[in-house]
Amino acid sequence: MALQWLTLVCAIWLQSINGTNSNFPSYSSQLKRILSISQLQLNNIASASDAGKLLGFISGIASAYLPLWLVLFIGSILGFISYGFQFLFLANQISSLSYWQIFLLNSVAGHSICWINTVCYIIAIRNFPLDRQIAVGLSTSYVGLSAKIYTSIVDFVAPNSPNERAKVFLLLNSVLPVLVCVVAAPLVRELNVGKSKKLEKGFFAMFMIVIVTGIFAVISSLGSVSSRFLPKYVIFIGLLVLLLLPLVIPLGEVIREKLEQKCLIRVHDHEGFASRENSGEKLDGESGVLGQIGAKLMLRKFEFWLYFFVYLFGATLGLVYLNNLGQIVESRGCSGTSSLVSLSSALGFFGRLLPCLFDHFFPKCNRGLSGAAAMGAMMTPMCGAFFILLSQRDISLYISTTIIGICTGAITELFGTKCFAVNHNILVSNIPIGSFLFGDVAALLYKRGRSSSGEGNCMGEKCYQTTFIIWGSLCVFGTLLAFILHARTKKLYSHNRLCIEGNLDT
Repeated sequence: MALQWLTLVCAIWLQSINGTNSNFPSYSSQLKRILSISQLQLNNIASASDAGKLLGFISGIASAYLPLWLVLFIGSILGFISYGFQFLFLANQISSLSYWQIFLLNSVAGHSICWINTVCYIIAIRNFPLDRQIAVGLSTSYVGLSAKIYTSIVDFVAPNSPNERAKVFLLLNSVLPVLVCVVAAPLVRELNVGKSKKLEKGFFAMFMIVIVTGIFAVISSLGSVSSRFLPKYVIFIGLLVLLLLPLVIPLGEVIREKLEQKCLIRVHDHEGFASRENSGEKLDGESGVLGQIGAKLMLRKFEFWLYFFVYLFGATLGLVYLNNLGQIVESRGCSGTSSLVSLSSALGFFGRLLPCLFDHFFPKCNRGLSGAAAMGAMMTPMCGAFFILLSQRDISLYISTTIIGICTGAITELFGTKCFAVNHNILVSNIPIGSFLFGDVAALLYKRGRSSSGEGNCMGEKCYQTTFIIWGSLCVFGTLLAFILHARTKKLYSHNRLCIEGNLDT
């Protein structure tokens, strides 16, 4: 059991450094100046990372034929190359890269994330068959913490020069995933858990660690508050300790097993184990059948396309806002880009954690709530957040970023594990579509605002005012679609027979 927990700890570490694209807003403005590109071109570079995920099915196929450690290394090497070339370009170590070369490199970087992500999902689902939803939620929640981790390292080691900070971000994006993959590779494997049982105590301890981690991440991201009471080195060391803290659980299992052996404690409840084992096999069997017919059923279902657009106008719209956060902050004349990116990352971490927290602590309540209703509930405050941004007060920016960060993270985790291949490879296609569509609209409106002012960069409320109205209206429309979807799938959800329900199962 100790090794079982250790594989989950490795998945947590891998996910914590796998959101390399999430720190893009921290250096996007500097990249725009160095490349001398327009806001539209910058948005397309940000969207290229999402477009690379369209080929994520390749990593899924590879994981069926290659050992997991090799799948892991392929992903880390792709990221090492793509971000490495961009770092060398900014460091003037290679000749100038064209816009399309940067675009292609970012697509490869986005694709690299899929390989590491696939390994983490396989570990969580197969090594924790009776707690797979919770294991997946716990591990993937750490993706939301990536931007905070990278920003904290840069704040600690890099000077205040924007150009130097951009170089360090790209260097970390290139090297850090490789280093963590080297550490995790010997332990990344699918275990024969045999007579599995639910692990309530272990997950309770893990939740306590995760909650403390999230609280520390939020407090240390509060700009002037954190800088006054928490020096940069304290934040850096604190995050490092909290990332190592989950090791307490497998270590505790080792101690417990040693004590049991020493005291000759042997507890064999064959009947109970057999019952649990049969239950686990039944779930896996259902999952396998649904996974085989899921894609055809989903693409024929009107409910699937409702779900597709709900996600497009919800989580994807939130991701587009976070991708544009650097330019939004700059246009409003604020100087807290790094703190806002860190804050949105920490809150996204909490948001991703919410579904599995409810699944663990309130299982009966959670069974009665469909994923569509949960998505609608999460999108409702997002609608208000976009309209709050119309206010030019700095506090409105922090409030809206807080709401959008939490809600986007929560919606991202409302997939379910029964039809994972379908979830990951088909539904994720709306992210690059929305990223290009919504981001390009924002960039064109930004360009119009810049032209009217005659300045190099657009400054003032006109830059994103219309964009926020459009995004808020789309979010309202998506929320209505979510509740329509809930009404249409309420009966089907209760029976849990269609693959679309596997996607909506929280």
